[in-house]
Amino acid sequence: MINIKKFVFNPFQVNTYVLWDETKECIIIDAACYEDFEKSELIDFIKTNGLNPVMQINTHCHIDHVLGNNAIFENFKILPTIHKAGEIFYSSAHKQALNYGFKADELYETDKFCVEGDIIKFGNSTLEILYTPGHADGSICLVSKDQKFVIVGDVLFHDSIGRTDFPTGNHNLLINNIKNKLFTLGDDFTVYTGHGPETNIGYERVNNPYLS
Repeated sequence: MINIKKFVFNPFQVNTYVLWDETKECIIIDAACYEDFEKSELIDFIKTNGLNPVMQINTHCHIDHVLGNNAIFENFKILPTIHKAGEIFYSSAHKQALNYGFKADELYETDKFCVEGDIIKFGNSTLEILYTPGHADGSICLVSKDQKFVIVGDVLFHDSIGRTDFPTGNHNLLINNIKNKLFTLGDDFTVYTGHGPETNIGYERVNNPYLS
């Protein structure tokens, strides 16, 4: 049974997720903690609950989603896993940070990459990778078919979709990926978003003004 804890970090209000099961192995998705108290909140939760981080993953590499990557590496010696198409953002994260007024060190170089169809394993649990660019090259979603949820980063939101006016954004590609990949999962799948509240596939299929 996968447990999910959500944190909301940094001025962009990014949702960071910690997932774990009965083995206490956990993964961290979109470590977005920026301020020292945010980093402490995330790290203290992991340590206080006796969790054993085995992976950190970025749904995409926009600066607001990677601000805590270094803190996770420094505490748990785990480099982030990204889609290789997101390297353009990952390698320029320091420049992105300056553009948005963040003070951030260069990210530790990673050699951990995922592709569509990869199975992420932690403890007794698995998640499947979907590749869903459109908001940004390198955007992935993580699917639990057993527990019927998907973690989507900035691909899909409650009553909205990811912005496509950033570099590598493509509106038509984003819509196609939502309809042809996410909407095939089933209406009862919970959607854990990169910002804002969770939703579900059935609601967005009917009500999302960008998709209905």
